[in-house]
Amino acid sequence: MSLFCLFSVRNATFNLGSDVNLTCSNRTWNTIMFVVWNINLTNPPKLCRIAFDFVRPLVDTCRDGKSLHNTSRGQSYLHIPNLSNDDVGIYKCESVYTGGNEVHMINMDITVPPSLSAWLESEGEKMVAVCRAERAKPAANISWSQAGSIVETLLEDGGFFSVESRLELLEGADTENLTCVIDHPYWRDQQILQPALKRGRIPWITIITIVSVFVLLGGVLFYVQKKVVMRYYQQSDGSETKTAPTEEMEEVEPYASYVQRVNSLYNSSAVMFT
Repeated sequence: MSLFCLFSVRNATFNLGSDVNLTCSNRTWNTIMFVVWNINLTNPPKLCRIAFDFVRPLVDTCRDGKSLHNTSRGQSYLHIPNLSNDDVGIYKCESVYTGGNEVHMINMDITVPPSLSAWLESEGEKMVAVCRAERAKPAANISWSQAGSIVETLLEDGGFFSVESRLELLEGADTENLTCVIDHPYWRDQQILQPALKRGRIPWITIITIVSVFVLLGGVLFYVQKKVVMRYYQQSDGSETKTAPTEEMEEVEPYASYVQRVNSLYNSSAVMFT
């Protein structure tokens, strides 16, 4: 009697946060002797095992929510709830049944949508539109509704990809109808963003203009204030100069009168003694 042996390798990708069921064989429990899942996780690296047969109790060294279940037809599958980056790895399943065995190796990965942002900023005298799709898996694809000089950068961190696209706008370009389009396998439809100036972000040319205006106004106000002060002091000096002689005459006249009277008495006395 010959035994049947089946070996297969396949790739499987699922969306972040989804519940996943991995099947090992189409055989039902009434023909299966045991099922073993040897799991090699990558984020972080970890080896664990989930196994079941009809003689020994269930073995679970993963202890992270994964569990064995049966369908209504009695087929075995591994249930992974709320799929995350920690569940990425190689899942190797071996099932032994009457008449043979099957070994299936599944390279499992996840699809993670990017965080999106778009804005306008200035580089010297030029305006640049920026569109960013961060921490996605796989990397997102970015395109623009207008033509121009485009610079794109791609960064990878822990298996996640960030893409930034910078579009240098032509002089007089219509920014009101400018959009960036992002494609990613996580979404059925494209995501469309319209870049705008960030709140609190002021172009350097605007800052320089505002500072120049304030400096000019400050200079004008200083000049006007200085002129007013100088005019005030000039008027004060002029009025003091005009009133000074009058005050001297008022002080001198009584003295002159007094001297004259003294001389008069002196003359009278001189007459009497002669």
